[in-house]
Amino acid sequence: MKALQRKKHIAGKQTQRAHHSAAQPSLPGQVVLVLQGGGALGAYQIGVYQALHEAGIEPHWVIGTSIGAINGALIAGNPPHQRLERLHAFWKRVEQNPGGPLAAFWFSLLGNASINWLTLAGGIPAFCVPNPMAVLGQHAQVGVENAAYYLTTPLRGTLAGLLDLDYLNERHTRLSLGAVKVCSGEMRYFDSRNEPITMDHIMASGALPPAFPAVRIDGELYWDGGIYSNTPIEAVLDDHPRRNSLIFAVDVWRPDGPAPDTLWQVVGREKDIKYSSRANNHIARQKQIHHLRHVILGLAKAMPEKLRNSQEIKELASWGCQTTMHVVRLVASGISGEDQMKDIDFTRAGIQARRQAGYDDTRHMLDDAPRSRPVDPIEGVIIHDTMSGAPLPLGGGVDGFAGRTK
Repeated sequence: MKALQRKKHIAGKQTQRAHHSAAQPSLPGQVVLVLQGGGALGAYQIGVYQALHEAGIEPHWVIGTSIGAINGALIAGNPPHQRLERLHAFWKRVEQNPGGPLAAFWFSLLGNASINWLTLAGGIPAFCVPNPMAVLGQHAQVGVENAAYYLTTPLRGTLAGLLDLDYLNERHTRLSLGAVKVCSGEMRYFDSRNEPITMDHIMASGALPPAFPAVRIDGELYWDGGIYSNTPIEAVLDDHPRRNSLIFAVDVWRPDGPAPDTLWQVVGREKDIKYSSRANNHIARQKQIHHLRHVILGLAKAMPEKLRNSQEIKELASWGCQTTMHVVRLVASGISGEDQMKDIDFTRAGIQARRQAGYDDTRHMLDDAPRSRPVDPIEGVIIHDTMSGAPLPLGGGVDGFAGRTK
């Protein structure tokens, strides 16, 4: 009986996926969603996903770090018709709001700042709680897996009830999670295409030190990948084999901003610069590399056939590529009154405002996008910066694998 129910369940999922896929618009390649880490700022990503979902655009691949990894796991770990419900449920559970007359009194006096300080003092019940060992002091030998101000045991329970690891590992949507090795400083992406994703992998990608403890996987200790590369777009552009792609890069930290006038503002500006993670430079360098790949392929094609078919030229030509990567950048503009504690602003008002901003920005991008745009064939990476009003590639057929790549 259970086996029959399981078969019916799988058949129902397949029908839902087929129906959703039929509604998806024609796009220039696989859809990739790249999600930065940023704590409470990740609410912006929910608005982005909601707008894409309503437009019938579901990702084939989600890659993220920290809160981007958590949001990504909730997307990849649920069928399309349940994703928004589960995302909203998670963010509802991590909301921080005045509880009791004393908290309400301080909130009335200090606003969001009071809730943020309460979060620092008491954690978030559905996410993290203070670590008792932290009271022993910064020099206490408690071990790397206990050396943190908070414990994230509640997050495991919260996520366990909101995502289906069996569904995730059926690889309906590819999921990659960025984490960094504590002892070597090397970045690693746990990828559902290559290995089963477990709760430990999700937790490792969100283990931001010194707030949260390292996570041990197969004997190796990992921290939040955001401390190494918080914008994991380079992993998409370096993927093997490369595919024509439409990449939505959702940045919750802004690399640009006004000069700070106070120490408080200095800390906030430092966070913006650090966690925007050189996204502009990464994309510019990848654009240059992919341009060279197209040049190599063009040169190989221009050679006489006899020379082109020689083993030496074939080997050199294999470094070429004919894929095209469209990168759509969605950069959160922030909300009124936010400061350097914005990444722990889990207030209901903060979450709702950021989610709405992500939704509005994405809807505006989709509404303004022309249905086609000519592309220079020599350019492998096409940047569509929504802040500059560059047109977007929402037309043409979906391409599969293209070209031999290295």
